[in-house]
Amino acid sequence: MTQQQLGSFPGGLKLPGHKKRSTQVPIRRMPISKRLILPLQQHIGEAAVPIVEVGEKVLKGQRIARAEGHVSVCLHAPTSGVIRAIADHQVPHPSGLTAPCIMIETDGEDRWIERDPVLDFRSLSSHEIRQRVREAGIVGLGGAGFPSFIKLNPGVRHHVETLLINGAECEPYITCDDMIMRERAAGIIEGIEIMMFALRAKECVIAIEDNKPESISAMRFALTANKALSETTRIVIIPTKYPTGGEKQLIQVVTGKQVPSKGLPIDIGIVCHNPATAYAVGRAIRHGEPLLSRIVTVTGTDVTHAGNFETLFGTPIRELLEFCETKRQPDEPFIMGGPMMGYNLSGDDLPITKTSNCILVGVDDVAIASQPLPCIRCGECAAACPASLLPQQLYWYSRSKEFDKTEEYNLFDCIECGCCDYVCPSKIPLVSYFRFAKTEIMNQERERRKSDIARERHENRLARQERERLEKEERQKQRKAALAASKAAQKKAENTETESTTETAAVKEDN
Repeated sequence: MTQQQLGSFPGGLKLPGHKKRSTQVPIRRMPISKRLILPLQQHIGEAAVPIVEVGEKVLKGQRIARAEGHVSVCLHAPTSGVIRAIADHQVPHPSGLTAPCIMIETDGEDRWIERDPVLDFRSLSSHEIRQRVREAGIVGLGGAGFPSFIKLNPGVRHHVETLLINGAECEPYITCDDMIMRERAAGIIEGIEIMMFALRAKECVIAIEDNKPESISAMRFALTANKALSETTRIVIIPTKYPTGGEKQLIQVVTGKQVPSKGLPIDIGIVCHNPATAYAVGRAIRHGEPLLSRIVTVTGTDVTHAGNFETLFGTPIRELLEFCETKRQPDEPFIMGGPMMGYNLSGDDLPITKTSNCILVGVDDVAIASQPLPCIRCGECAAACPASLLPQQLYWYSRSKEFDKTEEYNLFDCIECGCCDYVCPSKIPLVSYFRFAKTEIMNQERERRKSDIARERHENRLARQERERLEKEERQKQRKAALAASKAAQKKAENTETESTTETAAVKEDN
């Protein structure tokens, strides 16, 4: 596919990348922390359920929590040690709330469990591959954290035309995908091959932004080395524009197709995955390794040794920042994620999780927060919106809590990219209003479902009581009928006996 054949999406922004700061040195491994904090909920869906007890010794890669429900994955010990607690602990979330976690005191030995690699993945069925991916605890490593095994199951009603590998990484500062493509391209290709087999996909497209020449070269070299895969896989270089890394926006750029409103990529025969996710799938199937760590970008103006670090899940963020030597003061807020879609956190004991792609301490080119001014209806937000929404209308309806109206204006098509916030001359935190409206709508829907369930239970109770009443009346009728029949039979028997006695007496008198 040539550059001229590429599609585009409306809106979007040209932003300073600020990526060189963290790409000057290779990926480094973080030392093993003495204490790991592992939230049971590190993905979209149901939290995992612990299967270990306090005081139990565990090995690296050992499953310590099982998947619960359909949308869930397992959790594993990132290294060997002892389970010291299963309790609530603060987790990296904007709410600042606590959640159930497993705490491991590490022993420094990093001893593995016995692994079960599969040398020929084609000996497995698609279902077996998905189950292994689920058991390995793999989720989307681009930031969303959706269980990967579900996206490897298109279902009987869909056919996958294209597996799209999202190597855009369009948000400023973040470079973890860039670095994994540079340094572990062969492993990514290995995972892509397995994904294509599981999906029965006809082709694979690896989309990489044109500001990543090293990644493009590395992926091309690795793809050339796999002759079988190179026949059905191509690398597409796309323009650098934010938010090209959004799933729907990337599909529009690469294929020219649009995902329907409230629809999914699979509705048009496309499945998207992240390069780091593909790498994790390859390690899980070919090497028998569950997902225990991820590459984390640590950067910003206040970071002395910025870079990308392979970090075990559960590692306290404080230790990662100390390892990089930052100017940050204890408990000073930092950004989890990028400056556009990330969120502020504070607390030194927060753990790295499966969705922790970037820690940002100090940001260039950010205006000092000020009191927002009234909306002047300039239309800049609508021009910048990559989802073709009307942010100013959504803002008014969100602010006035007219949530039905926000849904009419396709609120849930908003990807919360922050373009509208960035260009708003009044500095209105538009995305915050949209998140508020989404949360309120989901809460109302949850309450509506609870109300429906309660009403259904009440109606079922009334129906049961009415049924029991009718059954009771029927039993009473049957008992009365049986009693009447019994009395009639008894009376008849008495009459018969009387008649027989009379006849006997008459015979005696005749004799």
